[in-house]
Amino acid sequence: MVDIHQLENKMRMIKLSGMVETLDMRLSQAQKEGMAFTQFLEILLEDEVQHRANRKLASRIIRAHFEEDKSLEGFDFNFNPKLPTQYIRELATCQFIERKESVILCGPVGVGKTHLSQALGHQACRAGYNVLFIKASRLLSDLGGGRADDSWEKRLQYYLKPNLLILDDFAMKEFTKTQAADLYELIDRRYHSSSLIVTANRVPKDWYPLFPNPVIAESALDRLVSCAHVITLTGKSYRALLRPNKDLDKEVVTV
Repeated sequence: MVDIHQLENKMRMIKLSGMVETLDMRLSQAQKEGMAFTQFLEILLEDEVQHRANRKLASRIIRAHFEEDKSLEGFDFNFNPKLPTQYIRELATCQFIERKESVILCGPVGVGKTHLSQALGHQACRAGYNVLFIKASRLLSDLGGGRADDSWEKRLQYYLKPNLLILDDFAMKEFTKTQAADLYELIDRRYHSSSLIVTANRVPKDWYPLFPNPVIAESALDRLVSCAHVITLTGKSYRALLRPNKDLDKEVVTV
């Protein structure tokens, strides 16, 4: 008679931890249902495949550095009937990543730009893509630090590797010459090779004056916008609705 504990130890030795987790349950199921050996083995192997897929997904989500665990299922589309719901759900298929296209989500504070960007990022992780979420200001600060210690190229490569890079709160203020140059390099090197999601309070046409050099502005933004799905979100702030003193909130002005 087979010693189950010894069998489990051997499974662990060859890194079949998914099969170890379900072995007892599957043995009981096989006995109750009178499974053939090949059927039992197939189900057990499926458990291992699913276990490994779940671990890879968890690892991708950790590496993405999302601020919050946001999903499309948790987004209240009913709050703002003006949202292009079907368009957003089509983006959630991640075909835009396959086509090396980008997404720009713009609109006033609180309408759900960051939530949607992270939700699309989660969908990308589920689809097997590598994702990185970061505030635009933090990325620029990091690249700026790389110029000081001669690690700029290494740091830039970190932002070039993901299939999908999410830049949150883009174009909040004017860029310095160095920041503009760094943005150009980032956008140019990712152009037609990987995807971006950008969230911003300003619409793209209002980004150009934020660059000190109009030539760099035109070159960088033309590459970004020309292959992007631009979605302008309008309406009241959902975040304001959740505040304890929401009655005191001022009306949100659409940019």
